[in-house]
Amino acid sequence: MRRRSSLPVLLIGLSLLTLLLLALGFGVPAVAESAFGPPSPALSAWQRFSFGLKLLVNADDLTAPRDPNGGEMLFIIDPGESVFSISNRLEQAGIIPDARAFRIYLAWTGMDAYIQTGVFRLSPALNARSIAGMLQSATLTEVTFTVLPGWRMEEIAATLPTSGLSISPDEFLAAASAPGLFPDLIPADASAEGFLHPDTYILPRTTTAGQLVSVLVQAFLARLPADYAEAYAARGLTLHQAVTLASIIEREAVVDEEMPLIASVFYNRLAIGMKLQTDPTVQYALGFNVLQNTWWTTPLSAADLQFDSPYNTYLYPGLPPGPISNPGLAALQAVAYPADSPYFYFQAKCDGSGLHNFAETFEEHEGNYCP
Repeated sequence: MRRRSSLPVLLIGLSLLTLLLLALGFGVPAVAESAFGPPSPALSAWQRFSFGLKLLVNADDLTAPRDPNGGEMLFIIDPGESVFSISNRLEQAGIIPDARAFRIYLAWTGMDAYIQTGVFRLSPALNARSIAGMLQSATLTEVTFTVLPGWRMEEIAATLPTSGLSISPDEFLAAASAPGLFPDLIPADASAEGFLHPDTYILPRTTTAGQLVSVLVQAFLARLPADYAEAYAARGLTLHQAVTLASIIEREAVVDEEMPLIASVFYNRLAIGMKLQTDPTVQYALGFNVLQNTWWTTPLSAADLQFDSPYNTYLYPGLPPGPISNPGLAALQAVAYPADSPYFYFQAKCDGSGLHNFAETFEEHEGNYCP
C-alpha cells in the first residue's frame, strides 16, 4: 500500500500560519491604537506591528506611575539633547519606570520629534504617557540662569537680555552697586562684586533685579564653608579682602589645581611688602575694550600698566580696593588654604596648557619667559 504524500498537509499548515501572522499583523496595531492612540503616519507597516507589540508587552510601564506618592521635581532638557539621553535621565531621576518603553511610546505617537527644551515640573506620580505629553511644551514660569567663575558684574549683566528674565543690564548693575547691601558681609561703600556666586540657578521669570542679586549673594553665604572665614582671619584678612584675593586668583589660574600655589605667591609678596603686579587688576581698571570686544584686554601694553587706578597693582602696593571678579569655591579655598612655597613669581608655560612655571628669584622668572 502506497503512503500518502505529506506535502498537501504541509501546504495547508503554512497557509494557516500565514493567515495567522497576517491576522496578528493587522490586529496588533489595532489593539495598540485602542490603548495608546493612533500611530504616527511616518511609521512603516512593520514598525506599527513591532512598536505596537512592544507597547502592549510594556503597557504597565506606560500606564502606571512609578511612585503614586512622588512629589514634583525640576527636570531640565538642554538644546540638542537626544531622546535617548532624555529618557535615560528620566528613568535615572526616578520619574518613569522604563526608558526603553518610554522611547517606544514616543516613536509610536511621533512625539519624539516635538520634545521641547526648557525647565519642566515632573512627578513620578504621573504615568509615562502623561509625562510624554508634558514634554511637548516647556514651562514658561522658570528659567535657567548661569554665572561663570571669573565673570565681573558687567559680564553677568550682559547675559540678561537673552536669559528669559525681565531684567535689564542697567537694572542689575544698579541693584548690585546699591550701597548698604548685606551690611554684615559687604562694606557699606562696596558693590556686590565678588559675592555673586558662580553657579546655575532655576529662577522664576518674575525675578526682579534686587531679588537676583540677593539670590546670588545668599548662595555665596550658603556655600562658603564656615572654616574658610576662620582661615582668612588667621591670615589677617577680612572676608572682603579674602574674596578680593580669590577674585585675582580666579582670573590668573586656568587649572584649579594650581590655585593654592598661585595663592602662595601672592601671600609671599604681601608678606614682604612687594607689589602684587598682577595683570587682571589692570584689566579690571581699564574696563571694556571696544576694539577687542572684551572686558579683559589682552595683551596689556606698557602704557596699560601705567594706567592710574587704585586697582592697578603694578602702581599701588597691597590688595586692590575690592574684588575684580566673582570667584568660585576653588579660588576661595586656595585663599583659605594656600600652598607653602618659596615662590615670588609665576609665568604661563609656553605649551598652551594653561599651567605655569614658578620661580623664587626674578632671574629665574626671566628664564621662564616664552621666546
